Amino acid sequence: MLAFAPLHDAVSAAGTVLSWLTTLLEPLAGGGATAAAIVVLTVAVRLLISPLTLAQVRGERRRAALAPQVRDLQRRYAEDPARLQSELFGLYRANGANPVAGCLPALLQAPFLLVMYRLFTTSDGGTGLLAERLAGVPLGHHLGDGLTGAALPLFGVLLAALLGLAWWTSRRMRRAAVATGTVAGTPTQGPGAATLGRLLPLLPYTTVLVALVLPLAAVVYLVTTTAWSALEQLVLRRPQDVPAAGGIDRR
Repeated sequence: MLAFAPLHDAVSAAGTVLSWLTTLLEPLAGGGATAAAIVVLTVAVRLLISPLTLAQVRGERRRAALAPQVRDLQRRYAEDPARLQSELFGLYRANGANPVAGCLPALLQAPFLLVMYRLFTTSDGGTGLLAERLAGVPLGHHLGDGLTGAALPLFGVLLAALLGLAWWTSRRMRRAAVATGTVAGTPTQGPGAATLGRLLPLLPYTTVLVALVLPLAAVVYLVTTTAWSALEQLVLRRPQDVPAAGGIDRR
């Protein structure tokens, strides 16, 4: 369905890199070399797109610094949603904190994520990936194929890790919404904002649901990239002193 030429070529290239990494790691990882190669390749991709994450975090900090002014505007124009939106975007634009820009890093990550997904769920990479094993379980094994032998504890550990990461990420999303006075770039007051504020923190849990229908190789990838995202949040989004209005950090 998605196997048009540019995507197929990109997945084939990623498969070649994965094969090389597997050979490189085999003396150290033995039978788990392919799984280890998945982890290394995933981390390499996340490092490649890390500048986008840095730009996103800087935008979030600028919006956090504007939170008192945002709350003031929400009080003043609570009865006039159109005027409130206009004033908010004017405030963000004047301080270089356009909320829409925060979505761009995620959009630009999509091509990388699509290639990785195809590599770990199809044979497009030409590496025989899904026939390799981790702890005796084929990397192409799905939960629907059964939970006999090592499959039950292996999937159990991976799903528990995803669930813990989802809980931690959801908690931080709620705190960020309170700190910035916005939910995904929109005011926390107004039509639909309350519903949006309740739904967005639930999004991290979709990784657990997705993992239920993916092969083991893709679940390993999903745990790795989710753990990397959590590490980025811990390091890049650690609490900092918020500059006073008019002294916003523009680094």
